[in-house]
Amino acid sequence: MRTEQFVCPYTVYDRIDEMDFRDAELLRHAHEATDAAYAPYSQFHVGAAVRMANGAVVTGCNIENAAYPSGLCAERVALFAAQAKFPDVPVEALAVVAHSETKTLAEPVSPCGACRQVMVEVEQRSKCRLRVLCQGETGPVMAFDGIESLMPFVFQGKLL
Repeated sequence: MRTEQFVCPYTVYDRIDEMDFRDAELLRHAHEATDAAYAPYSQFHVGAAVRMANGAVVTGCNIENAAYPSGLCAERVALFAAQAKFPDVPVEALAVVAHSETKTLAEPVSPCGACRQVMVEVEQRSKCRLRVLCQGETGPVMAFDGIESLMPFVFQGKLL
């Protein structure tokens, strides 16, 4: 028997002006996408923006439903829309942000497990590491270079 440890490398930016311009711009698009969120139950508005290798940016927001499993997260809305519009273009980066109607979110919000699993497949399909940027309404930004930093021991289609 042995105990092993997984290390999750990421970068924290305390200010947007510390970031690469393209990443800062992607975050801006994600923040704008929260305006379109439909969140009457949770009052938790999530926006996501995807940057494609061709420079295009596709956004998405969370859409809730009274039958909760019927809703969809902002990350999956943006990723699915991007792949539908640009099926042969690799996805380079994803920014996800959130704001709440009930409190100020000053710490980064990270994607749920279902969205992380979708990101695994997107990264494999794109054949390049997916850069993931996470922020709350305000505060620092966490940047992950590759989905394995967010989701170790990923389930892969090649196992099927």
